[in-house]
Amino acid sequence: MTPLAYPFNRFTDLKLAQPYRHAQQAPGLLRIQMPIGAPAWLATRYDDVRLVLGDRRFSRSEAFRRDDSPRAFPRIAGGIVMMDPPQLTRIRSRAAQAFTRRRVEALRPHARDYAHQLIDRMLAAGPPADLVNDYALPLPLALICELLGVPVQDRDRFKVWNDSLLSTRPEDADQTQLHLGELAAYIKDLVAERRRAPRDDFMTALTQADEKGESLNEEQLLLLCIAILVAGYEGSASQIPNFIQVLLDNPAQWQQLKADPEQIPQAVEELLRYIPLASAAMFVHYALEDIQVGETLVRQGDAVFASIGAANHDPARFENPQALDLQRDASGHFGFGHGLHHCIGSALARVELQEALHALVVRLPSLQRCGDVQWKTATFFRGAHCLPVTWS
Repeated sequence: MTPLAYPFNRFTDLKLAQPYRHAQQAPGLLRIQMPIGAPAWLATRYDDVRLVLGDRRFSRSEAFRRDDSPRAFPRIAGGIVMMDPPQLTRIRSRAAQAFTRRRVEALRPHARDYAHQLIDRMLAAGPPADLVNDYALPLPLALICELLGVPVQDRDRFKVWNDSLLSTRPEDADQTQLHLGELAAYIKDLVAERRRAPRDDFMTALTQADEKGESLNEEQLLLLCIAILVAGYEGSASQIPNFIQVLLDNPAQWQQLKADPEQIPQAVEELLRYIPLASAAMFVHYALEDIQVGETLVRQGDAVFASIGAANHDPARFENPQALDLQRDASGHFGFGHGLHHCIGSALARVELQEALHALVVRLPSLQRCGDVQWKTATFFRGAHCLPVTWS
């Protein structure tokens, strides 16, 4: 079988590419060829993706021991997203102890107030506005910096660091390393400050020892903070305008939300299922032994990618998956991943997305696009770089 060239998704829309649907109709996993590295398998069905993401017989960290590791972008993603147990388990456990529901929900009033402040500014300036730079970017950035205890005057630096970490352009590699060093130094100073003067906040909770008297070292704290920054900022900043684009393309659903904003939490789950955020299945999983995945026997040492976007559109799991249905029970979607690498910041992201959408529905019900969308083209997440909007 000749491997198909991968990735499939385009950067200039939010649709699931047709080859994914063809793959779901064919037996077994799909053989693909990434731009870099050896051929690999691609899982597209819900049950197969669930297995690859959740089974400990697959390893992500093995990619660093391979010279021919397949990937879509020049550099292999690092940090906790590429770790395996037991190191991963320990870091995630510590994060869970700090990422309490109480602490996340305490940020909801801040999210709501800031969303309305941003809309106040848009209304005062008058239309048109750029929904990305005037709303979608500053809202989650403020929330994640509030969580980490970053002073207001330093928040623009965090945006620069985040954008650099997510760049996929080879020419940005040196700049990324420079910014990573700056971010590491900043986080190190934050940690030292919390250890000197503890507060009742998330960063202090991360630095404290667990019930066994163990605490994370500086490298582990840095990796965790980077993961939280990316998960709590970039994903939400991309999805807020994505949500609006999809809703404006489905006016009946938009009207439904305006008539009953209380549906927004359920609507957010369906939108997370419906929109394939990633430009590709980003993380390679190596089989540590022979594993049967659906109709394919994956041999020890084989590389497998798992497409979350395709799994969320599997008709065997979601009826009529190509349709946006805000009344759907979308529970079980993989919008935040699954298993060992389920998004650490999913609770925070839900707060951000729910409050961002609620404020727009209530304050700007006549919202509509008024110009060409400019798309991001050199990052892991798909979405608008600029989304001109107006209202009446």
